[in-house]
Amino acid sequence: MNLRAIGCNVESAAVELREKLVFDEPKLRRALAELTARYGAEAVVLGTCNRVELYLARPEDGSPVHAPLVAEFLGEVHGVPADLIVLHLYELADAAAVRHVFRVAAGLDSVVVGEDQIAGQVKEAFDTARTCGATGPLLNALFPAALRVSKRVRTETGIARGQVSVASAAVRFVREVFDHFADKTVLVIGVGEMGQLTLVHLKELNPAGILVTNRSPERAATAAAEYGGQAVPWDQLDDALVRADIVLSTTGAPELIMPRRRFEEKVLSKRGRRKLVIFDLAMPRDFDPRIHDGDPVSLFNVDDLTAVRDQQLAERRRHVGPAEAIVETEVGKFVQDWNRRKDGPVIGQLTAEADRIREAVLGPLLEKLNGAQTAAERARLVEGGLRLLQNKLLHGPIAALRDAAGQAHHGSLRDALRKLFGLQG
Repeated sequence: MNLRAIGCNVESAAVELREKLVFDEPKLRRALAELTARYGAEAVVLGTCNRVELYLARPEDGSPVHAPLVAEFLGEVHGVPADLIVLHLYELADAAAVRHVFRVAAGLDSVVVGEDQIAGQVKEAFDTARTCGATGPLLNALFPAALRVSKRVRTETGIARGQVSVASAAVRFVREVFDHFADKTVLVIGVGEMGQLTLVHLKELNPAGILVTNRSPERAATAAAEYGGQAVPWDQLDDALVRADIVLSTTGAPELIMPRRRFEEKVLSKRGRRKLVIFDLAMPRDFDPRIHDGDPVSLFNVDDLTAVRDQQLAERRRHVGPAEAIVETEVGKFVQDWNRRKDGPVIGQLTAEADRIREAVLGPLLEKLNGAQTAAERARLVEGGLRLLQNKLLHGPIAALRDAAGQAHHGSLRDALRKLFGLQG
């Protein structure tokens, strides 16, 4: 196995760096093509609000792609200095990389332990890479296995019970800021998957009003109708921010939708001293981080969910152990199955060679036995045939051991032969 998982997440890199490494769809497809061409590697790129990771597999006889090369590649793609990126990258090899993607897919490496969005994001990353022709035998086996592990963890443990998405954690975070919502207006910006989940959990708060805006007015209207909200045209975003008490922003915009100057001139100046809490769940971020002043405006992002994550982990700790045990079992199975698959051609060649030797000895032996007159003569012929078979089977290993005499690998070859034939040391 020649596999590497290289990337950064909320633990290793701040949001300021992660948002610079986000791949939009065109950039992702170009990157996958470049990775396969430049490094001769199978490749999957996984990007979420919490992480940017590259999974790279190369032939067994090839040198691995290490973190500095990935930092250089990411720097070229995103225009960020490679020496800044490499400081925040982790690199996991072979079985450790298998374990990592299994844990990621199962929600064990998430900001909110057991979150149920990540499995879909892993599947989408794999499907995109496969469609682009960037995957091969190893990643085509690894990612479906990761999704099976995720399903098993969710089925066999209680780690996914209750509210386990980033969106639900954000709403829970909001609960800690306000003690009641009957007089609060909530604005949801963006109605993609994250926005839809946010709306689901917002209904539990029973706020005075829910405003929904999206670049597509049709999608905003549909979402607003489904969740009892009011659709707001995109060009009236400033007015919606003036009306809101709580904002949850989830767009996939490649740049800020609300720069600081615009916010101060179009929104803040009309709000007076009313308290406003903004939770920016987007990656890259939607709101200029300089907007935050703590009084009366508080701006939070995904990294601020760590406190909620710790609470969730405490509640789910009894399920983490069984989930991790499932992952370990599945890692062992995957590595063993892959090694067997890798060894298949060699086993086939070894069997074919043994068949060839056996037939080369057996044919002449049978002819001689047909002409034998006595039992003693037949016994002598059988013993000679078996001795010839033995010599032919052992010729290769013995010749290889003699040829290796005096070379660095001689001792390891000798030990291997002892193990293969069950010999005493």
